[in-house]
Amino acid sequence: MKAVSRNWVASVHVALSLIGLPYAAGTSGVCMKNAISRIPSLCSSTSVNMSPAAHVKARCPVYPGSDTRRFPVPDDKLDWDTDWPQYSPVNYTAPTVLKKPVWADPEIGAFSPQFNSLDGSVDRRSHEGPYRIQNGKPLNPHGRTGLEGRGLLGRWGPNHAADPIVTRWKRDSTGQRVHRTNSQLPVLQFVSIKRLDCGEWAIPGGMVDPGERISQTLQREFSEEALNSLQASPSEREKIQKRITELFNSVGLQVYKGYVDDPRNTDNAWMETVAVNFHDESGNSVSELPLQAGDDAGQVSWIDVDSSLALYANHLLFLETVAKERHAHW
Repeated sequence: MKAVSRNWVASVHVALSLIGLPYAAGTSGVCMKNAISRIPSLCSSTSVNMSPAAHVKARCPVYPGSDTRRFPVPDDKLDWDTDWPQYSPVNYTAPTVLKKPVWADPEIGAFSPQFNSLDGSVDRRSHEGPYRIQNGKPLNPHGRTGLEGRGLLGRWGPNHAADPIVTRWKRDSTGQRVHRTNSQLPVLQFVSIKRLDCGEWAIPGGMVDPGERISQTLQREFSEEALNSLQASPSEREKIQKRITELFNSVGLQVYKGYVDDPRNTDNAWMETVAVNFHDESGNSVSELPLQAGDDAGQVSWIDVDSSLALYANHLLFLETVAKERHAHW
């Protein structure tokens, strides 16, 4: 995991795609129906020992949402610099992407994207730095995946997302912080949504729209998914917006920024994210607003931060960093 920075630069531009419900709803991993399972699997929730940038789930045998099987890639053949003339990746781009929705690029040859640069309103730069281009197509910076094309992802190259992690201290009836007996540390709570597409609990988040700043995405996704601001009355919307703006204008703790190991990744398209923690220290900001699920969220709740949680994709890794940085129970 990259070094944690307390300086949230709101002017950083990451503008990319809005990819339909199953895609835009989160940053990484593929959902499994068991929302509370504590057994990590290769392609869903992961243990805290695995980095978000590990290259494991991106080699899932069966590509999510399809019957397409990847060409098997052993660990010693990941690197593009490793000579492997036998490598024969399967070519797959999902039908939903091939229908040319507004959030998806055309096929290579039908347009000339400016990779590794800001291409109009679409930012094709990677958080990992410059990536290679081969035969007009970008190469996954973390190596072979056994599948070429875009799969479920709309953009060639990096597909950027943003994850707002909103936390508060758990308090008792007298307003005092609750401490866990085994660690003697205060307990953090975070806003979690239960995804409609799979039933797993997750950090609310989504894809960055073209031309949108990350700070805008973080605030928008939290408002839409956790507070259902899209369905609020004008007066309620104004109240919500004021509280949210105050919190998201505070100094955020950047938890992670970079490549995400995701089963939707391919040789030519991959997920990246920026995860930022916004903490309601006093408990009188968004903590007082009624949570109401919206967008792609089935339920929404304040959940105690604990290492035993099983969450969507690698969201538990982000929470571990938040807990340790804030000297909270883990």
